Amino acid sequence: MDNVKYVGMDVHQHTILVAVLDACGRLVMESIIETQAATILQFIHGLKGRLCVTFEEGTYSAWLYDLLSPHAAKVVVCDPRKNALLKVGSKSDRIDARKLAELLRAGLVSPVYHGDRSMRTLKELARCYLTLTRDTTRTMNRLKALYRSRGIRCAGRQVYRLRDRGEWLEQLRERGACRRAERLYQQLDFLQVLRQGARRDLLIESRKHSATGVLRRIPFLGPIRVALLAAIVETPHRFRTKRQFWAYIGLALETHISGEYRVIAGQLERSGKTLALRGLNPSHNHDLKNIFKSAATQASLRPGPLRELFMAKVAHGIRPALARLTLARKLAAITLTIWKKGDFYDSERLKSSAA
Repeated sequence: MDNVKYVGMDVHQHTILVAVLDACGRLVMESIIETQAATILQFIHGLKGRLCVTFEEGTYSAWLYDLLSPHAAKVVVCDPRKNALLKVGSKSDRIDARKLAELLRAGLVSPVYHGDRSMRTLKELARCYLTLTRDTTRTMNRLKALYRSRGIRCAGRQVYRLRDRGEWLEQLRERGACRRAERLYQQLDFLQVLRQGARRDLLIESRKHSATGVLRRIPFLGPIRVALLAAIVETPHRFRTKRQFWAYIGLALETHISGEYRVIAGQLERSGKTLALRGLNPSHNHDLKNIFKSAATQASLRPGPLRELFMAKVAHGIRPALARLTLARKLAAITLTIWKKGDFYDSERLKSSAA
């Protein structure tokens, strides 16, 4: 253990500031190196001993992880949102690099999962599809905002239809507003073509992975949701329990308690204080949450065991929104189990739960 070195990297576009600590926490070296593969590897090869390296998740994290993994005993890409120590006191690149090394040495970094390269193509295609979907939604919202700002009601999807656009444009009396709407329509048409192409590429690539065949057995997880799920999660074995999976999705309840234990007659006992609930955990994967929430919404509307489970919750006085949240958790738990074990979906188990 005396030969272990902890390397903290504060990564930027042109330079990386590196701090190296020994096993006792003493600063061994500080250096500024260029953000180039050859320079980084030359620096790493110059360090002797067992190397543990950390840097924050960002633009360069995937590239750095692939570059350094063969040359270091341990590479940890850490979550910048959870590095509270970096926000305390003075801040500079040198201080940040040293604090990252200190956090790694103390085992206080929260790692961000980086899988193998076999899923990289699917992940990139999923990002492409999701980005184009967001851009399409943003353009559609801008169109409606343009009409609403002129007092023109535009509920529904008629405002986007090609055959109805002339009537909508005639309602815009200002020449500039009309021209702007025309440009937004052109942008929307172009984005929809790109989105359909990205959707096709994503589905073709997803069929190459065995996980998607397993996940398609689950109701209300269509081909696109399955492809996105496989790309985002990569492997279900990252999560030991369904509660860990719920937290990653954003379906876990945050609880807080203080003074949980007390000593009575020399024996340690729980104090019996109630947990304070603070809602769902805010740190989560938003795309994954949308997948399960939309699937739960569909399941609550269509006949079947999942709808029966939803109606049973509502009948017990649970608000429909919370009942759908319970349904989303149920779907997530089913997904994790089937994905891990490769089982078939069994609707009879859900029927007994609903009863």
